[in-house]
Amino acid sequence: MLTPVASIVMGALLAGCYYPVAVTAQPGIPVPVTTTTTTTTTNTRSPAPPAASAPPTSQAPVAGSSFSVAQIDQMMAPIALYPDSLLSQVLMASTYPADVADAARWSKANSTQSGDAAVKAVDAQPWDPSVKSLVAFPQVIQTMGDKPDWVQNLGDAFLASSKDVLDSAQRLRAKARENGQLKTTEQQTVEVRQEQTTQQSVITIEPANPQMVYVPTYNPTVVYGTWPYPAYPPFYYYPPAAYYPGYYPGAALASGIAFGIGVAAVASLWGGCNWGGGDVNIDVNRFNNINTRNTRAAGQTGFQHNAANRRGVPYRDSRSQQQFGRQVPGAEQRGDFRGRDSAATQAQRQQAQETLRQRDMDPGQGRERLQNDAGTRERAQAAAQGRPSTNQRDTAGMRDQGRAAHNNSRAGGNADNAFRGAGRDGGQLPQQYNRGNSSRQSMGQHSGGGGRMSGGGGGARGGRR
Repeated sequence: MLTPVASIVMGALLAGCYYPVAVTAQPGIPVPVTTTTTTTTTNTRSPAPPAASAPPTSQAPVAGSSFSVAQIDQMMAPIALYPDSLLSQVLMASTYPADVADAARWSKANSTQSGDAAVKAVDAQPWDPSVKSLVAFPQVIQTMGDKPDWVQNLGDAFLASSKDVLDSAQRLRAKARENGQLKTTEQQTVEVRQEQTTQQSVITIEPANPQMVYVPTYNPTVVYGTWPYPAYPPFYYYPPAAYYPGYYPGAALASGIAFGIGVAAVASLWGGCNWGGGDVNIDVNRFNNINTRNTRAAGQTGFQHNAANRRGVPYRDSRSQQQFGRQVPGAEQRGDFRGRDSAATQAQRQQAQETLRQRDMDPGQGRERLQNDAGTRERAQAAAQGRPSTNQRDTAGMRDQGRAAHNNSRAGGNADNAFRGAGRDGGQLPQQYNRGNSSRQSMGQHSGGGGRMSGGGGGARGGRR
């Protein structure tokens, strides 16, 4: 049995411990509260900002994006521990899914190409420069080519809110560092520094040797520890075995992060993460050194999505559709085709309305008169129901009668047609026809077989007297 002093000491030692067992409440004794939250919030050594070290638990879409925090963390899990420059270019390239698919096929067909030499080999391709840069890393571009849905969702999330995506990377890096998995090695340098614009701590990852880049591979469930979103488990893609000698599925379970073959990519990495600004930036000098066909001006340091390279892949959220959909060549014509008036058509309509007002003619009053007119309403209803209006039927009837009369007049010597088109007077025509024959016969007898027309005519008139 412990003495009272020993009991007090033992209680003090166990006060900060947490045991994952159920605690049964007893009458009159409050249930002790676990100190997990207290231990986490009092840890001043966490390098990431408070918002990043404690992942949000909300699974609702974040503002301006169609993805929730859980979904963004799920998508970022396989690449959050990439070097900053490589991560930024993967995010830029993911906004061009069709280009990524073509580049992945090229990389598989040219499996011996990597590094800056591979980027120069595809310089003539019409792909976006961010996509071209990734052929320097076959293990990256080929994995992206095998997962087109993930690439498109990642790109859409980045276009909707680049800040949310970069915040996700910082959350995941903080978890990996707190779990003892993210640290400086022979392949990479991990630092914690304060961002000047936000005065928050961020975790940066850079190649240990600027001349050689190592792409990490890891199992997210091991590196990040307990995953906070059971409904959205982290993605884990096995890397191409050719670029990770000795690696096999599950090999990183013991060591956490594994590195493959180093890639000599000096000029191919020209991107960077602007952690404080929530976007990515571009080193123009490095960019122009490798992209000789598509150079940038000195001040073009920010990423600008090129909708033309989207190549028909739809945008997920409405804001991206409005922002980038109109930048595609022919967008205005597509709007006209879909029944939407172009800016020029709207301007012409406004000018016509203004002209009518200057002439004391109100288009609105004219529309009201038309709406109140019974004939106009009847024609509109008939058109909506697909039937002719009363006026149209009357007009069609008159047109048919006129056409019949015209055809009868052209019938000429066809006696049957003439009788049929004569109407009520048709019974008199045979008598007139017979009298005409008798008259011609009489003219023949008086003119000796058909002399001059005038003589025959006079004889005929004389005969009637």
